[in-house]
Amino acid sequence: MEDLTILLVGNGGREHALAWKLNQSSRVKKIIVVPGNGGTGGGGLDKVENNSDVKDADFDALMAFAKEKEVNLIVPGPEAPLVAGIEGACRAAGLRCFGPSKLAARMEGSKTFAKDFMVRHKIPTAAFENFNDYETAKRYLESVTHDVVIKASGIAAGKGVIIPATKEEGLDALENIMLKKDFGAAGDEVVIEEFLVGEELSILSFSDGYTVKSLPPAQDHKQVFDNDQGPMTGGMGCYAPTKVATPKLIDEIHRTIIQPTIDGMRRERMPFVGLLFTGLMITKSGPKVLEYNVRFGDPETQTILPLLSSETDLAEIMLACSEHWLDAIELKVTDNYSATVVACAGGYPGPYVRGDEIQLQNPPAETMIFHAGTTIASDVLKTSGGRIIAANSTGTTLAEAIDSAYRGISTINFSGIHYRKDIGHRAQNASSTPAQNDVPKSGDQDALTYASAGVSISSGNELVKRIIPLVKSTARPGADATIGGFGGVVDLQAAGYYLPPLIIGAIDGVGTKLNIAHEMNKHDTVGIDCVAMNVNDLVVQGAEALFFLDCYTCGKLDVDVAAAFVKGVARGCIEAGCALVGGETSEMPGLFGDGPAMRDDGGKYDAVGAAVGALPHGQKLLPDKDSMVAGDVVLGLASDGCHSNGFALIRKILQRADLTVHDVAPWDLKTSVGESLLTPTRIYVKPLFRLASRGLVKGMSHITGGGLLENVPRMLPEHLAAELDVRRWPMPAVFRWLKTAGALEDMEYAKVFNTGLGMVLVVSEAEALPVIMALEEAGETVFEVGRLVPRASQEGCLLRGLEAWH
Repeated sequence: MEDLTILLVGNGGREHALAWKLNQSSRVKKIIVVPGNGGTGGGGLDKVENNSDVKDADFDALMAFAKEKEVNLIVPGPEAPLVAGIEGACRAAGLRCFGPSKLAARMEGSKTFAKDFMVRHKIPTAAFENFNDYETAKRYLESVTHDVVIKASGIAAGKGVIIPATKEEGLDALENIMLKKDFGAAGDEVVIEEFLVGEELSILSFSDGYTVKSLPPAQDHKQVFDNDQGPMTGGMGCYAPTKVATPKLIDEIHRTIIQPTIDGMRRERMPFVGLLFTGLMITKSGPKVLEYNVRFGDPETQTILPLLSSETDLAEIMLACSEHWLDAIELKVTDNYSATVVACAGGYPGPYVRGDEIQLQNPPAETMIFHAGTTIASDVLKTSGGRIIAANSTGTTLAEAIDSAYRGISTINFSGIHYRKDIGHRAQNASSTPAQNDVPKSGDQDALTYASAGVSISSGNELVKRIIPLVKSTARPGADATIGGFGGVVDLQAAGYYLPPLIIGAIDGVGTKLNIAHEMNKHDTVGIDCVAMNVNDLVVQGAEALFFLDCYTCGKLDVDVAAAFVKGVARGCIEAGCALVGGETSEMPGLFGDGPAMRDDGGKYDAVGAAVGALPHGQKLLPDKDSMVAGDVVLGLASDGCHSNGFALIRKILQRADLTVHDVAPWDLKTSVGESLLTPTRIYVKPLFRLASRGLVKGMSHITGGGLLENVPRMLPEHLAAELDVRRWPMPAVFRWLKTAGALEDMEYAKVFNTGLGMVLVVSEAEALPVIMALEEAGETVFEVGRLVPRASQEGCLLRGLEAWH
């Protein structure tokens, strides 16, 4: 086998740890570190040497140097050269590179790019907005009520993340990043995202663009002071493996995040080769991505590499990634724990002094000292950076590893030395973590719980807390819209029904329109649809909608998604004047799954609702078929688009037209396909109930599945038909495009879609004008579309003027 001469680019603690592990490889002949630090140049590693004659940012000179030294593998340590395109320079020079291309490195180089990538590939992450204009970002920050995280989009040495405690702190941070340029060009664009609560986790994964092999999960300590206080740093300590990361959780992270990330990058023609660092927050609703890094983390590298078994060859792994045969590698780790404590200069991450002498005593035998911001000047070891040096230890228990690391760091001294005294503190309280609660231990086996079967009671409780104010906002006379009991209560007398009304119920769902919501990751409008489909079916019978109940069924409960859906339900209830008195949230693992590769059952849910209304005592139940006569006027109320029907066909048409939901809508260039199609079903109930109460309407038909041809006849007596002139109402642009792109026959089109009319009414000729005026005053668009005629055949809806649809 070919001996390896490796050029390792960088000068931090990560590079010292990489050099230490690569030095153990039997395949490695020499490791040249450019420029290196006091640890890589201190003579403790027999195959390692520093070289500062060539600048690591000068790729032409670096490639010439590599060829001169007969280098056959280049390993960039930090992110800057990767983002700048060192992989391309290596490829042009005919040299192997363990690291991603410039295109792939955007996953770290631009947080806005990474967040947009996650949206495109449905990778769970915090809700966010991207901004490149300060005033716009400031207005947004002033408007939000939830806690936020502010991130400089570009690379900022791990310090470009601000977690403000107050709105004022957030505004100051935004000004410092975007106007004062605290992080330089990295702050030209910012990401403002939702602050997530949970346990942080770092997963470092080798990839050759196809195969993924991950190292043990680690937990970093980012803030400079104990108890996670103070400004963010590059990392003050780390431990691995973490107790929060159960095998079940790790499997979920690989299925839902890491493999989809690698697959998505390849499909976007920027395959990832190298080490992908995925920073995660383990929330009550599951793991979510905080950030991607496109290189080894620091201090995660110093923590995890000591856990690799002696027979696991890091150089071999890097070679396998660069040559795309990682599936042939077996990555083995020991059963030990590892902990790292980082010592930094006084004042870090703010201004600090360089050039102080470092005193090193002999560390304990089980401790490894990794240098970062150190240099050797006149044979004296001195400080040269912010994070100076770290002590790492392994042990059979986490407590043993942590204690040993602290014994190691106590042997180091320099002026102003600072290190945290609580590395690993979260692990000491791991019993409160979501994963521990989900899978408590019993002896040597995992004790089974409802959560370990895939049902999270805590997520359900969190959802209830989130939606209580939404539900409360729908209260109406007779129903206080309080949830949490065994059922919803409605007082008919308090609702104004002193004489017994006729009670009418309706039940319906949203259907395959939900697929569009899933693809767009936009779930609030389909909640309105769920209400509309039911309350519109009540009012066509003359009933007032009193209360509504929903049923949300999912494979894995995502609290954010479910809350967005209920927000839409509440909006629909308010618009309809009914109270949301209860609902069912059912988490059913495996229901939507298609096998083990199906991510969280596809992230799918189904939603149905039921509405109950009252027909006042003495008021006629509609349709009043006995009162209908030939010559009665047929009115149509404009729809707001496709409403909730025909989406199986719509998706087929989009597929034929090679359109995705994120493409610009060809029928409306101001919006996307998905945004347009998610326009919710119009709720007609309030003005129509008033007309029904006055006895001005003989019949109404809600145009849903079955279109005009099947819904209009449902309100008519057998001896009458509705003759409709399609020239009397405009054909909405979305329907014109769908009909053309799908090459739909007229009758097929009229049997699937509402064609622009969401509700059809029958009124007497004498009442037609008062009804039209009342509806227009209420904000409806009304068309006189036809008349009732004697029925001459089985067809109850006759369409005339079809040439207008061509």
